[in-house]
Amino acid sequence: MLTPIKTLSGHQNPVYALANAEEDGLFYSAGNDKGVVEWSLKEMAFVKVKMPVQSSVYCLHLFDNKLFVGERSGAFSVYDLKAEKVIIYINAHTKPIFDIKTVKGKNELLTSSEDGTVVVWSLTDYTEIYRFQVAYDTVRGIAISPNEDEVAFGCKDHLIRIYNLTDYSLKRSLESHTFPVTSLAYHPDGKYLISGSRDAQLKIWDLPNYELKQTIPAHLFTIYSIIFHPSLPYFATSSQDKTIKIWEVETFKLYKILRGHSHSINKMIWSADGKYLISTGDDRKVMIWEIVDYRL
Repeated sequence: MLTPIKTLSGHQNPVYALANAEEDGLFYSAGNDKGVVEWSLKEMAFVKVKMPVQSSVYCLHLFDNKLFVGERSGAFSVYDLKAEKVIIYINAHTKPIFDIKTVKGKNELLTSSEDGTVVVWSLTDYTEIYRFQVAYDTVRGIAISPNEDEVAFGCKDHLIRIYNLTDYSLKRSLESHTFPVTSLAYHPDGKYLISGSRDAQLKIWDLPNYELKQTIPAHLFTIYSIIFHPSLPYFATSSQDKTIKIWEVETFKLYKILRGHSHSINKMIWSADGKYLISTGDDRKVMIWEIVDYRL
């Protein structure tokens, strides 16, 4: 069973982004109040404002003890957690950055934006390697397949576009959602891709052929986050409808509906040890949910 054990307050405006630290027991949040906040899971408490930012933060991503901070301005910062300082600030896009992901095998970083472009960056020196137009409007989400052979982009024009990661060539486009695609996640073993949309539906795409396996009317409004548990056979979805739902990974059976937020739930993460679910959203709250039973 998942049960709420702590609500952390401190943000003064909606929160859009969460990321785990590599150091056990720490995580980060950011949103519309101009700072990245560090929290302790061990103490269930605020630690400090880790860094100021120049505009609202729409995404956080952590890799190799570096925190990547994507802003509404179209810029991103790289904060070195060991040196405790921003090591570079890059004006990457002309419009807001909505997602950031790393391609570990290629030592590359991807940023996607409201300007419809995706940019590939070197993780060695943060120089731009390649820039390509994925859509003519917002590219909201990025999902990288477990074996890193392809990447999926969720777009405002309601399409999912799949690209080869070897050369960033377009592989195929998936059309089934009727509104913008707002969340994406690959099954950890690469069995399928899940997409969520403003149409409130989850779509299950079988791999490797991307056949539409199932459509689930999962929520009442936009689905903003889809995350697989690191070890248990469940995934979680969160929505503008103020709920979190827990699903079984093979049957897609709905196990639990979690209520506690009073506004849209914009982002979720599992703690590194899988013991906690962390959620946040427009109500400015960061909620901690604990797994007290394997069966949830």
